[in-house]
Amino acid sequence: MSGTNNVFTQLSGSTPADASISKEHGLAYWESVSADENGMLGGIPTFAGFANTSKIDLQGSRNFLAKFGIGSKPGLRRCKRILEGGAGVGRITEGLLTELLVDENEEGKGPGKVDVVEPIAKFTAKLQGKKGVGKVYVMGLEEWVPEIGEGENKYDLVWTQWCVGHLTDEQLVAYLQRCKSALAEDGLIVIKENTTVLGNDEFDKEDSSVTRGEATFQKVFQKAGLKVVKAEFQKGFPQTRTMKLLPVRMYALKP
Repeated sequence: MSGTNNVFTQLSGSTPADASISKEHGLAYWESVSADENGMLGGIPTFAGFANTSKIDLQGSRNFLAKFGIGSKPGLRRCKRILEGGAGVGRITEGLLTELLVDENEEGKGPGKVDVVEPIAKFTAKLQGKKGVGKVYVMGLEEWVPEIGEGENKYDLVWTQWCVGHLTDEQLVAYLQRCKSALAEDGLIVIKENTTVLGNDEFDKEDSSVTRGEATFQKVFQKAGLKVVKAEFQKGFPQTRTMKLLPVRMYALKP
């Protein structure tokens, strides 16, 4: 969950914030955190009043997808194949995405699967062999290339959350373009990320990531050839007199 610690650096002059991203530094940070929910959320659940942060986050995501007719409840459609970018230990994989899968699709190709991309091996080890998990790509989003074999379904849903801050703008555009190429006809791409309060891009030295402003996200989506069909802020996160999470926004994208 990049940026949750709010340790930001304003870069002088016209130097873009993403110019300071170091892949090695970012990987070293994530190798140092625990392979559990608390580690994935930057220690936020350990603070008084913030224990339910993950539950609130997942429900907000569930509600957002329901607006596109996607869900596990009666009347909503399930997915044959899902991709999760930056899956970590599977907090979202198991807490949301696998419940959206079909048991059997109409072509008789068996139950749906969630493919995951995650560069930290000790995190992906938690997902190997889990029900509903398909291909596990132990690599960064900037390295991932979709593998759609003959007769295989494309992705009905691509979900990427709290990790694109480790990509430069150029890398993020390229990642989204690859996602678009692997998207099913009526598929949906969702980016759920922290956004800055003042709209400027800010660099976080601790995990070597960037928290982007709204204008930068819009430029990236446009360059990737994607349209924002819906955008909403996550609601309901806890806050105290001394602590408040950054604004988190969900973007639903289509070609």
